[in-house]
Amino acid sequence: MNSSRRLINVTSRQLLAFVEITRLQSFTKAAEQIPMSPSGISMLVKELEDQVGARLFERTTRSVTPTDAGRRLQPVAERILSELRNVGDVIGGTQDAVRSRLDVAATPMVSASLLPDVVGAFTRSHPQVRVHLADVDVSVVRSRVLEGQADIGLGFFVKPAVGLNREPLCKFRLMRVSPPGHGVLGLGASQPWRSLASLPLVSLPPDNPIQALIEKHLAGIGRGYEERRELNLIGTIMSMVRAGHGHAVLPSFALRECLRQGLCMSMLREPVVHLDLFLISRRGTQLMPAALDFAGYLREAAGRLAG
Repeated sequence: MNSSRRLINVTSRQLLAFVEITRLQSFTKAAEQIPMSPSGISMLVKELEDQVGARLFERTTRSVTPTDAGRRLQPVAERILSELRNVGDVIGGTQDAVRSRLDVAATPMVSASLLPDVVGAFTRSHPQVRVHLADVDVSVVRSRVLEGQADIGLGFFVKPAVGLNREPLCKFRLMRVSPPGHGVLGLGASQPWRSLASLPLVSLPPDNPIQALIEKHLAGIGRGYEERRELNLIGTIMSMVRAGHGHAVLPSFALRECLRQGLCMSMLREPVVHLDLFLISRRGTQLMPAALDFAGYLREAAGRLAG
């Protein structure tokens, strides 16, 4: 017997966009929650409307409200999404019993200075979880988390980003780093910012979020955004300082590596300046227990290096 019902081809992503817009009464807020671009979420709604053959929202400059068709679709869409999540939980639970993986993205110096010990301690207490670390540029850390390629990201994200949650792990103090034997400097020493007034400096590019903060305080001694030797990696800066090519201002998370290389350090004062290390995750997702436990190890390790 032939049925007159027409099969429609909709995706879970289209239904999720529809449900979030209905819940938040805003295309923009729904796009941030998912996250995706506003144009992308509009396209998903247009595709869904084409499939169901009806307009789903009434839009004005002040409000977004579902049409009659939209109100009829809402409980159906919510039920379908709920059932799909249940399927994912069942399958995911089976996979987790066999193997669990935690993907972490972090900037290179954070990876080198902070994460080796953290990964080791975490792996010993969570032998069933395999940690995969990507040491990448700060902009790539953001994109990997947004695109779901990393569960969590680590870095100095001075400004908030759409679609990301930022959780501060700890504060690192800015310190002066000098070549071996240069002055009487040590772990308990401090120097005012003006001690850098006449020293040759090696720095990160000015658009780096760490350097942007440093430049504000160098400006206070008449040295902000001047022409100087610029390098992309903190590890390279430390090597250049060790070779006598200048001094640098770095966060204290690099302290251990500075000690290993025999560099002289002193915390900067007048003013004392701190930089937040953030853990980021994709907005609208819930961190799995392994990621929460990993964050706990991070806080403990980072606290030992904070100035």
